[in-house]
Amino acid sequence: MSFDPSALLFWLKKLAAVMLLPPLLPLIPVVAGLLLLRSRPRLGQWLAWAGVVLNLLLITPFSVSWLVRQVEHAEALDEAAARGAQAIVVLGAGRRTHAPEFGGETVNRLALERLRYAAHLARSRGLPVLVSGGAPRGDTPEALLMQRTLEQDYGVRARWVESASRDTRENARFSAVHLEAAGVRRILLVTHAMHMTRAREAFEAAGLQVVPAPTAWLGGGDAETGADQALVELPSQNTAYAGWFALHELLGQFAYRMSR
Repeated sequence: MSFDPSALLFWLKKLAAVMLLPPLLPLIPVVAGLLLLRSRPRLGQWLAWAGVVLNLLLITPFSVSWLVRQVEHAEALDEAAARGAQAIVVLGAGRRTHAPEFGGETVNRLALERLRYAAHLARSRGLPVLVSGGAPRGDTPEALLMQRTLEQDYGVRARWVESASRDTRENARFSAVHLEAAGVRRILLVTHAMHMTRAREAFEAAGLQVVPAPTAWLGGGDAETGADQALVELPSQNTAYAGWFALHELLGQFAYRMSR
């Protein structure tokens, strides 16, 4: 079996993300602090409490709302800019491997949010669709699951299926090959509003003209008062998820800047 450096790099990035994102991130200083309590009690206590505070910041609506506003694309599709688009590109977001009601596996709820909006745009604008998502673990490429869902559930046939990508940059590079071969240069890019900044940057770097078509906002509302969707609740699984997603995108943007 040949050695694939890109695959190794992909899994190292996944491992780093596990360490740098909740729920593990706040636990690291807590565990370190507890281990240091005997030898360095003051430092140990400081680290443990720092982990507790970090965890609270990542689930508290006010701090999560601020974090979300740093990364989430604020505007919906610009109708004037969309008129010149030649195709719709929708990015994968994951799978459900145990879906016996669908015969084995299917896309997850995040991918469904993207596919629903892509189908809406395809029907309303008559544009062809490209689905993008690979199979890092060697199972069924996500793009094939997306293609099936689009056709069976929304009545929209994907013209192009990009099934080799493992991350957003590969989504962009490999999709550009299909689109440029068909003479497509300007696209509507469908992904979560939180993911749009990084995705747009990747697709523009691949040589495409991008019109953002974001969906599934976690924030929004009045940025002056912070009265957005993450603030209407007490700390919950929803604010924890929003905090995780926002931090994930901030780290992703930082990694892109560092690798230029």
